[in-house]
Amino acid sequence: MLEGAKPLDVGIPAQVFTTRASMPYEVRLCGAAPGLVTGGDGLSYHVADGLDALEWADIVFIPGYRFPGRDDPPPAVVDALIAAHGRGARLAAISTGAFALAATGLLDGKRATTHWHYTRALVARYPGVRVDENVLFVDEGSMLTSAGAASGIDLCLHILRGDLGVAASNRAARRLVAAPYRSGGQAQYVPRSVPEPRGEQFAATRQWALHRLGERLTLDVLARQAAVSPRTFSRRFVDETGYTPMQWVMRARIDLARELLERSQRSVEQIATDVGLGTGANLRLHFQRILDTTPSQYRRTFAAGD
Repeated sequence: MLEGAKPLDVGIPAQVFTTRASMPYEVRLCGAAPGLVTGGDGLSYHVADGLDALEWADIVFIPGYRFPGRDDPPPAVVDALIAAHGRGARLAAISTGAFALAATGLLDGKRATTHWHYTRALVARYPGVRVDENVLFVDEGSMLTSAGAASGIDLCLHILRGDLGVAASNRAARRLVAAPYRSGGQAQYVPRSVPEPRGEQFAATRQWALHRLGERLTLDVLARQAAVSPRTFSRRFVDETGYTPMQWVMRARIDLARELLERSQRSVEQIATDVGLGTGANLRLHFQRILDTTPSQYRRTFAAGD
């Protein structure tokens, strides 16, 4: 963590990837050097490790920090991040931590995001980065960035899903009392000239649908539940989630299928019926299209480790 590190940005990955028997992670806090790091918002941190911890870390999180557009990260930090990435570690920046990641040059030519308040500053300071202010997080494979602090939870759960599967991610979300999945393409709240933000207008409808994925869910059914016209529902749903209603339903069904593949011995045909996709062939088709793998391969990868 850097000087001025923000408390939420520090705490989120520590909580999501907490060191416990059910989680195959060891969490360590490190700074440019061991000792006291002055944080933001009146807090300070005593860190036990320096930059040598990056020599063995599999994932390096860079929490947001104060005055990112003014202060460059120390050269030793930049060099350590570059070296960690070079040996295969993933680098994940929360909020304004994207500035430190951009300082390495590794984000040049790649998509990234940060807190909406700092997107213009990130563009101005690092013009080689393709900054997207309208998403919660961006996954560029070995480099990931998130918007404001709360979207750091979404980024961490996204990483957890990829590492351990949907069931583990959902357990962590329940422990944090957080939404189990918000797509990276979902819009972060950016002030606009409208009476009120609409980011959670259809949250109740989405929750309602998640409990009925095995049923027939059409645009008309969802719009009726939301008490708006299908046209209005479709337009505003895209604004909220980054997906059309039926794209979102399909992904929710695939997520449920993933969890059933991980946690049960039900056949692919049975799971297809459970999640509302009708046939195993239909499930395999959409599973391959969205996840680029088959249900059987997915089960072999994740079921044994859950």
